Amino acid sequence: MDKNQQGIKYMQEGKWEEAAKIFMEAIEENPKDAVSYINFGNVLAAVGENEKALSFFEKAMQLDENAAAAYYSAGNLYFENENLEAAKNMFEKALQKGLDSSDNYFMLGLTLAQLEQPRLALPYLQRSVELNENDPEAHFQYGLCLAGLELIDAAMEQFQACIKLDENHADAFYNLGVAYGYQENGEQALAMFEKALQIQPDHMLAGYGKKLMEKGTDQ
Repeated sequence: MDKNQQGIKYMQEGKWEEAAKIFMEAIEENPKDAVSYINFGNVLAAVGENEKALSFFEKAMQLDENAAAAYYSAGNLYFENENLEAAKNMFEKALQKGLDSSDNYFMLGLTLAQLEQPRLALPYLQRSVELNENDPEAHFQYGLCLAGLELIDAAMEQFQACIKLDENHADAFYNLGVAYGYQENGEQALAMFEKALQIQPDHMLAGYGKKLMEKGTDQ
């Protein structure tokens, strides 16, 4: 097992100091290997050293302009810091450099959705779901994007797929409730809001939706 593989193993075990030490050794042994810089940057990001992490990702890009993982990791940092335009640019670069992963499509779609560009976000979120059908959050965000474009039936399919994978996803139940309400199916809407509240009793929007539905059935 080489040092990068050993370091990744330490990261998976949450042994951040050991991982940092071995990645630094890998950098010292081969200072022109972009992969070690990306890995060390990921350790720094994991422990909240965002600015230092970014400098390592930038160094990796300088060493290898096709290091797609460096752009993706930098994009995640920018996204966390709510620098959405910079995040979008990084995820797009990662895609251009060949990072054809569900995670990269998901993050690019999510970033575009937060930039209030749902039509641009939609194909990326769709591709994310196609590449990884077992990711409940990808189904949920794709569903939200579809709902925002008033493609309600398709959105409901995604919320249901999300719930099938994660039966405690309160927001998916809430949004299913909204969709049923949109279709004027008050009984099902109420059931979904109640389910969301069972999972998350302080879900304010579900509580508000439940009151609205109960008010409607009382009249």
